[in-house]
Amino acid sequence: MFLDVLIQVVILMVLIGIGVVFTYAGALTEEGVKSITNIVVTIVTPCVIIKSFMREFSAKQLKGLLLSFLITACVHILFIVLSRIMLHSKDKSRERIMLAAAVFSNCGFMSIPLQQSILGDTGVFYGSSYIAIFNLFLWSYGIMTVSGDKKFLTPKKLVINPGMIGLVLGLAVFLFSVKLPSVISEPISYIAALNTPLPMIIIGYHLTKSNVIKALFNPACMLTVASRLIILPSVALGLLYLCGVRGVMLVSSVISCSAPSAAMTTMFASKYGGDTDFSVDVVSLSTVFSLITMPILITIAKYLY
Repeated sequence: MFLDVLIQVVILMVLIGIGVVFTYAGALTEEGVKSITNIVVTIVTPCVIIKSFMREFSAKQLKGLLLSFLITACVHILFIVLSRIMLHSKDKSRERIMLAAAVFSNCGFMSIPLQQSILGDTGVFYGSSYIAIFNLFLWSYGIMTVSGDKKFLTPKKLVINPGMIGLVLGLAVFLFSVKLPSVISEPISYIAALNTPLPMIIIGYHLTKSNVIKALFNPACMLTVASRLIILPSVALGLLYLCGVRGVMLVSSVISCSAPSAAMTTMFASKYGGDTDFSVDVVSLSTVFSLITMPILITIAKYLY
């Protein structure tokens, strides 16, 4: 099981490597990355969610989906509480990045491809619910934490964001068993397929902008990475198991919450005046170390399946 998971992570790392090569070759620029990021966030992510809901309605799956929503909300609340207990810095701008980077995982960019390859569409089905709740917390707690100012928090951002739009449309397709015509369903599937290569190439670009070696000797960075990759997901796995969560839902949840720090941490830091350099170090270093930690945690979850 470990090797199966490791192979999938290595495949993603190869795609990240392509992003690194393209960047050093001058084929990938900052403006290009911004454009690709906008495409992934605004178009690809909703299509991934909609595609995962393109299935026959069943009461059993609806029950599982609602349970997944509850689990995801509880996991985020748990991560918020634990991160505020563990992570502190005299530099408040840096502390805000630490808190956000520990709570929010790269559940769209890194997790969905793994859920698809390891668990299939059912894994993505539950993974999409994680993304939906993730977006609720990201566009509320995330913005407020990184900016340090509540003025950036608006009801509109809570409701109208790509994740929520994809969820609403996807739920409508699922609940009413809507059979989309091929001229609509096929383009959605093609666009959703971009969710694996494009985000990995973006991460590769950001890796070239980070001094990973220097970050290794930054205690604040290492503590944040350890919290994101080991401490918080391990606690979540233990509590989910004790609460009786099993099967695909357990593995899918662990894949989502064990992913490296969300790339949105850096985007928010840049937009709302946070410590951007530190955020790049955390995101990059957590992405590198996830090559080791994600296979281990996912293998444990599959063993407890």
